Amino acid sequence: MSENAPDYSLEEKIAGLIDQISAYIEQYHSGSVELVAIEGKIVKVRLGGACEDCPLLPVTLQGWVTGTIRQFFPEMSVEAVL
Repeated sequence: MSENAPDYSLEEKIAGLIDQISAYIEQYHSGSVELVAIEGKIVKVRLGGACEDCPLLPVTLQGWVTGTIRQFFPEMSVEAVL
């Protein structure tokens, strides 16, 4: 790794990952994911746009959001907030 590589905090890394997930969901499904807070090992997110009233919201939360975050940060869990 380069000596000049930025040293991002855990919060910054998770926020960047959520931004990428949200961009995908927005482009293909007209929904969004927003980082609300990180409390210890819990990542709190809010799903918006088309996701709000979608019956597949639990699948999106578990499959796309939680699955992707846990792939990179296996110690974290994800909760949806209103």
